[in-house]
Amino acid sequence: MLPVVQLNRVSQEDVHRIALWLQDPDVNGSWYGTDEHGEPLHIGYSPKGLANATIGDWDLAFDSPVRKIFSVVTEAGEHIGEAQMVIEEPLREAQLLVLIGRKDLWYQGYGTAALLHLLDLAFHTYGLHRAWVDVPEYNKPALHVCERLGFVLEGRLRGTHPKDGSWYDSMAMGLLSNEYARRRARLMEGADAPSV
Repeated sequence: MLPVVQLNRVSQEDVHRIALWLQDPDVNGSWYGTDEHGEPLHIGYSPKGLANATIGDWDLAFDSPVRKIFSVVTEAGEHIGEAQMVIEEPLREAQLLVLIGRKDLWYQGYGTAALLHLLDLAFHTYGLHRAWVDVPEYNKPALHVCERLGFVLEGRLRGTHPKDGSWYDSMAMGLLSNEYARRRARLMEGADAPSV
């Protein structure tokens, strides 16, 4: 049984928590690592840069028609992570990204539940044909989750993720809408419909 999560609009408090979570080497290592100065990398926006953002900067980051960014929230309303969907409309596909920042909740199904919500949004709300993920080779738990959800390995991207002063490959994995439709009933067991 999966835990219940929702995908909500991002708040300033959420961005502050993301910035704090990314200071942890385990968390940023499971995400996009750090730059050459040891600063955590983040995709889509800079959590530190949005600390004192103008309304225009905020809207640019969180009201994009192409990059949808959500806070992952528990049934009790607790912010535990972030989910993103980067849509390529001409190709009818989207890259999906999930980060659970609360390490005490790792390996309990929260990332899986959030990814299922993104898949429902991609295929049912936006009517896309394909969803894909880019998972670092060292993130074995994330690779296992994606395989279990039906993602298929489509290729290996060389030297895409920095971690501990080295570059690591990542796995490009894809899932088609018709494949998801066949698996959805079983995958959604214990999870509610997406709430955005």
